[in-house]
Amino acid sequence: MNRHVNAIAGRLSLRAPQRQSLEILDRVTELSLPRKDADLEAALAAIRAEFPSVTDFERDFPSLCFALATGVGKTRLMGAFIAYLHLAHGLNNFFVLAPNLTIYSKLIADFTPNTPKYVLKGIAEFAISPPVITTGDNFERQIASGGNLFPVTINIFNISKINSEVRGGRSPRIRSFKEEIGDSYFDYLASQNDLVLIMDESHRYRATAGVRAINELKPVMGLELTATPFVETTRGPSPFQNVIFDYPLGRAMADGFVKEPAVVTRENFVAAGKSPEQLQQIKLEDGVRLHESVKVELETYARQVGERIVKPFMLVIARDTTHAAELMTLVKSAAFFEGRYADKVIQVDSSVKEEETIERLLKVESPDEPTEIVIHVNMLKEGWDVTNLYTIVPLRAANARTLIEQSIGRGLRLPYGRRTGVTAVDRLNIVAHDRFQEIVDEARKPDSAIRLQQVILTEEQLQQKTITVESRPQLAAKLGLRSDTAANGASSFQEAPTEFTHEEQQVVRIAYDVIRKMETEPSRLPGVAHLQNPEVQAAVLREVQSQYRPAQMELEGIAKQPDLTAIVARTVDLVVQQTIDIPRILVTPKGEVKSGFHHFTLDLSRMRYEVPNETLWAAHLRTGQVDRIGLGAGNIDEQKLEDYVVSGLVDFDDVAYDEHADLLYDLASQVATHLLATHPEDGVRKILRLHQKEIARFVHAQMQSHFWQDTEVEYEVVVTRGFTALRPSAYTAAAGEQPLDFRTSPADKSNMSKYLFGGFARCLYPVQKFQSDAERKLAIILEREALKWFKPAKGQFQIYYKWGADNPEYQPDFVAETRDRIFMLEPKAANQMTDSEVLAKRDAAVSWCKHASDHALGHGGKPWTYALIPHDVIAENMTLEGLGCGIDAAARDCPERDTMEGKK
Repeated sequence: MNRHVNAIAGRLSLRAPQRQSLEILDRVTELSLPRKDADLEAALAAIRAEFPSVTDFERDFPSLCFALATGVGKTRLMGAFIAYLHLAHGLNNFFVLAPNLTIYSKLIADFTPNTPKYVLKGIAEFAISPPVITTGDNFERQIASGGNLFPVTINIFNISKINSEVRGGRSPRIRSFKEEIGDSYFDYLASQNDLVLIMDESHRYRATAGVRAINELKPVMGLELTATPFVETTRGPSPFQNVIFDYPLGRAMADGFVKEPAVVTRENFVAAGKSPEQLQQIKLEDGVRLHESVKVELETYARQVGERIVKPFMLVIARDTTHAAELMTLVKSAAFFEGRYADKVIQVDSSVKEEETIERLLKVESPDEPTEIVIHVNMLKEGWDVTNLYTIVPLRAANARTLIEQSIGRGLRLPYGRRTGVTAVDRLNIVAHDRFQEIVDEARKPDSAIRLQQVILTEEQLQQKTITVESRPQLAAKLGLRSDTAANGASSFQEAPTEFTHEEQQVVRIAYDVIRKMETEPSRLPGVAHLQNPEVQAAVLREVQSQYRPAQMELEGIAKQPDLTAIVARTVDLVVQQTIDIPRILVTPKGEVKSGFHHFTLDLSRMRYEVPNETLWAAHLRTGQVDRIGLGAGNIDEQKLEDYVVSGLVDFDDVAYDEHADLLYDLASQVATHLLATHPEDGVRKILRLHQKEIARFVHAQMQSHFWQDTEVEYEVVVTRGFTALRPSAYTAAAGEQPLDFRTSPADKSNMSKYLFGGFARCLYPVQKFQSDAERKLAIILEREALKWFKPAKGQFQIYYKWGADNPEYQPDFVAETRDRIFMLEPKAANQMTDSEVLAKRDAAVSWCKHASDHALGHGGKPWTYALIPHDVIAENMTLEGLGCGIDAAARDCPERDTMEGKK
């Protein structure tokens, strides 16, 4: 595989489907080099032989479609394609087509350096000399200034503009003669020998006048991207014949790259007897109530984990422009929640100039932009790549399939780029009371876009079976200790042979049990090397002698007796050789720890609940999970409004009623007063009863910023074990397949975790799995430079870090011992080095390493050093010393101080 694929995939942090697309492009360029006037039939035959889904280019040049679900990242993939074709093949001219003004403006922003979503960030060659961005608005100025003559030019044009000029009988401006280049810009581009055509939302470029004209550009290659690789005809959808990679919506949902869509209705809702106007009013009002609930959940999550606060908005789909105007009037009126959304709604359709709303639309993600409701007809079908759309209210008549596919297409993107595990933050709500069952039934159909996943199994895969592989520490195998693995396991996978005879193994087992018991006596055995002290070894021997019994009573002198002294000495030597000192550390206060929360004023600016009427049901379309969002039967009616908030807060472990009663009622009073400013008391009671838990979480998240603790209390570091035995690891692997040689990179790096690697000489386990190719390269470095190393199994370290209101366990990636120190190594994607959770883990690990070093240095051991290493600096020619700059910097970034994580 071309080395540029790995570099680009790493620098741009490509997701698995994006990387797979780039690998396919790399392979295609091997099968058919991108060049002018290529033999189309020969190129098609070569590509079709390996990618049978490509039956026709459907263009006058080689053109391939990458069908990626909405939300997976097509624009970033465009950037990866451009970077690859430039770096690997020297192509310098690119022509990007946008189907409308919204996408056109977005593409210009995304390809412009120093913008928030710049798609080429991380490509070093473009950081030095960024591509020139030539657009349909500035190409004439670029020509005049010579800008189009720069090494790499990315042309971005709006096809709808070209289409309108062609339909008007005029020649497009791009066809006009320009004296500066002695030709039209169109003909200038057509004369280039390396022009690549990239078509965003390529289903919009079939059989139009503008695209027929664009075909005359004769590019060396066309790359099409769309989430819908078919054209609607009178006979139904006609699929593309040039799809080379298909990653449908069902797979994107299953892989966690997008939100989970759910259809929402009221509990026990019956549409019969309700007029269309009544249904519309109910859906709009319930949509707003749900929107306000999601708003609080998003702020709570952000405050808990230290992320930016996301402001959600609600999308209302109107029947036509007249209906959109009526909805706009309704939402702005005093009759709709007393006019509270009058200045928070915008209308986007053909009745309003698109240019006038583009800027506000693109800013709708900003928490400072006021828009919370967007009303549109069909102008936003593609390209509006917002991540904060959480509630959709479709009011336009459409069949269930169309409702699903068009509605969710705009709201699937995740605001944090990943699932959070919080249902409300990861869910897209479609409010469709009267269509609830119809949409659920449609989603359950086998060919639904929600469920449909393309899984093509080869004959080899059909015959393949998997097994559980237990990777025991090499020490256990060398000592001859039996495994208790299940019958289908493969515990002997590449394990070292035992170094003891069958008769000696009974003695070995006794000796090892004695050593394990000594682990709990750190004063006597502060580290594994102390086992070789004569007095310690003598104590082990005495215990072995007292416990050892021959297999059967034999007359002395007839059967040869094992040499207990020699066996104990050899056992001790193996334990020392095959163990890295990992102490068990507890940090406990010497006296009473006083803590609490300061009084403060809540930020309630984003809390604007509306009075609920009914309990809502949200049915997840893919999984069938049902969330009840409403008045739970188990909620207790409280006498005072404040009691709802207080009773929710005292459920948190760090809130004690007796110690915090005054503060709790003060905060609860603030919430009640805030809600009473806009609602009557009975309405506030309904709100508090319905949203009690989420309001409590919202308040508790803000309390964390006002937590105090007595800093005068001294803490004592207690080491309960000087070292701990290594825990076994378990993996799933293909039956009959041998582990790969860790020195060789596998062909498919997008799914590294499926491979089992072996061939190690200094690893304390026979086989290991790696989550990335950077981890595999780090193993090569450690095999060369460390005395011993391993990837810890879950539970090996007891390190906990603060993450929101939780204290999860941190599991380091690597541990390695050299001649003078022990490293805790954490390779991390370069773009995640400053992630708040990564830094929280780092802080806890550095604190643990300090305590471990203090213990080790006090008993002649080796100090610990924590290393947070960006993946893109890890290469086989690097040394641990070479990586040491990053190691030292990581340690310095985190002050060596006692942290709460070690005190759990």
